[in-house]
Amino acid sequence: MASQPPVVYIMGPTASGKTDLAVELARRYPVEVISVDSAQVYRGMDIGTAKPSAELRAEIPHHLIDILDPLAAYSAARFRDDARALIAAIRGRDRLPILVGGTMLYFRALRHGLAPMPSADRGIRDRLEAEAEAHGWAALHQRLAALDPTTAARLHPNDQQRIERALEVAELTGQPLSSLTAQSEGEPPPGPSLRLALAPASRLVLHQRIEQRFRAMLAAGFVEEVRALRARGDLDLDCPSMRAVGYRQVWRYLDGELDEQGMVERGIVATRQFAKRQLTWLRRESDALWFDPSEGGMTQRIIDELAPMLG
Repeated sequence: MASQPPVVYIMGPTASGKTDLAVELARRYPVEVISVDSAQVYRGMDIGTAKPSAELRAEIPHHLIDILDPLAAYSAARFRDDARALIAAIRGRDRLPILVGGTMLYFRALRHGLAPMPSADRGIRDRLEAEAEAHGWAALHQRLAALDPTTAARLHPNDQQRIERALEVAELTGQPLSSLTAQSEGEPPPGPSLRLALAPASRLVLHQRIEQRFRAMLAAGFVEEVRALRARGDLDLDCPSMRAVGYRQVWRYLDGELDEQGMVERGIVATRQFAKRQLTWLRRESDALWFDPSEGGMTQRIIDELAPMLG
C-alpha cells in the first residue's frame, strides 16, 4: 500500500451495482466502506434501503450504517464531519477507504463544502404547503423556475421536499439556492482519490434494474418492515427517514390510500425519478471515471486505474 492510501468514491444511481463493486474491491484489498446514503444511517430500515447484510458487514467493515433511530435527523454537514474523521482513521490503519452510495449531496458536501443555509421556517413551510394543496406542486415548481431556473431544472415538479426548501431559502435570503450553493468552499480529503461513476448507458436497462429490485424488496418483506415502523407510533411521513424513496408509497398503502398495484407502480416511478435526480447531480462530477456496470471487464479496468495509486 502507498504511504497515503487513496480514497475511492463509488457513486451512481440506485440499482447501478455500487455495493457489488465495493465487495469485489474489498476481496482484493484491505478495505473499509463508508456508506454515503441518507437512509442507511437509520436502524430498522434495512430492506427498503438495500442495506448490506449483517453477514457482509461482518466480513467487510462498514461505517455510517445503523447509527441513528428513524426519529432523528441526519444532515450533509454532519456526514461531512463524520466521513472526514473516518477517512483519516481508516488511512491511519493503512487501509483503503471506499465511499459508496447514491446521496449525491453528501458526496458534494465532502468534496466541495456547504454554503451557510438558513434554518427551516415553519411559517413559510406551512404557507407553501397550503399553496401546494390548492394549486399543486407543479405550480410551485413553475414559481421556482422563475426565481431560480438552475435549481428548478434539476428538480422534478413532484419533488415536494426540495421545491419547498428552495423556495424557502429564496424567501429567507433573497438569493437563489443555486447561488448560495456555488459560494460554498470545500476542503477535500488530502491525498489521492479515484472517483468512479457507475451508470448503465441505457436508461431502459436502469429502469428494468430498478423495477426488479423494488419487486425483490417487496418479496423480501418491505411491507412488513414499514408496518413495524408505523406500529411504533412516533413516526410519520414528515420525518426525514420516512421521506426515503419507497417508504412513503408503502406507508400510504398501509394507510389505505393506495391499493397494492398502485403502491408498486408509484414506488417504481418514484425510484426512477430519484435515479434521474442522482444522474443529474452525478453529471456535475466532471473528473469522475464513468463505467457501465452491464459491460464485462469493468472490475478489472477499475483495478487497473487503482493499481498505480497503491504503490
